[in-house]
Amino acid sequence: MQRLALILAAALLAPLHAAQAFDLQGHRGARGLAPENTIAGFARTLAIGVNTLETDIAISRDGVLLISHDPALNPDITRGPDGQFLAARGPVIFHTPWAELQRYDVGRLRPGTRYAGQYPEQQPVDGARLPALAELFDLVKRAGDPRLRLALETKLNPNTPDDTAAPEPFARALVAAVRDAGLATRTSILSFDWRTLQVIQREAPEIPTVYLTARQRWLDNVGRGPATPWTAGFALADHGSVPKMVRAAGGKVWSSFHGDLDAAQVKEAQALGLQVLAWTVNEPAQIEAMLDLGVDGIVSDRPDRVREAMARRGMPLPARIQVAP
Repeated sequence: MQRLALILAAALLAPLHAAQAFDLQGHRGARGLAPENTIAGFARTLAIGVNTLETDIAISRDGVLLISHDPALNPDITRGPDGQFLAARGPVIFHTPWAELQRYDVGRLRPGTRYAGQYPEQQPVDGARLPALAELFDLVKRAGDPRLRLALETKLNPNTPDDTAAPEPFARALVAAVRDAGLATRTSILSFDWRTLQVIQREAPEIPTVYLTARQRWLDNVGRGPATPWTAGFALADHGSVPKMVRAAGGKVWSSFHGDLDAAQVKEAQALGLQVLAWTVNEPAQIEAMLDLGVDGIVSDRPDRVREAMARRGMPLPARIQVAP
């Protein structure tokens, strides 16, 4: 009976989710303006005003769900207990206890790096730590706006399986945390690794799944024909297009790298009943191009710029929320 109730709830919620306003998502908070994936950064993003906070989920050695894009501590943003930036790739999060991870500061970009050069307007927040997912849940609840949503990405790579939890336990742990927080109806779960999304759809039909894709030299999780290790057995050759592939996998939302999108694909996906998101769209010309394509949402390190473009077009804007980190 409980599973039937969840399926019915998902069926009722899906039209509401599909009919919602344009979805402005702050990528890793607002990485262009504040330290990525930090509580201070998320608070800054809420003050800018977004529909959705997008972030990345990892699991520590002792099972704590936490927020980090990288499987190991990134020397471009991480300082050790001595206050110095790490000289090389840091500890793998899945192999490191939560208490040990809390000794590191992730509140500032390393000067002189290419990474720092990409985000010259980011303001540091010294002392920021890798947050537990529970801290983000608390921030969202304190924000007090039931329209605010979360987009949580399971960070796995099938080519480096020892660096993270396996897809099934990872997905189950995340579902349990979201449900325990009472935020299942306000959360989407996304991944490049579609194996976790298949688990979510089976175990938590009330939580929408978002299928991430990139077809670039630096990442191609879709491939050109046969199934790849990322796509849970779904093959482009069997379906003829990425939107049809996502639909066949059971997805409700397709989130594509913006450089892969064109008008025909957006139209096809929407005709299949998919919402189409574009990531990571930061430059004004890119933002305008995605809006011209008619995407249903934009994921951006600069949500302030997306808001400006939306305002010029007379689009409804999400609320600005002031909340202490």
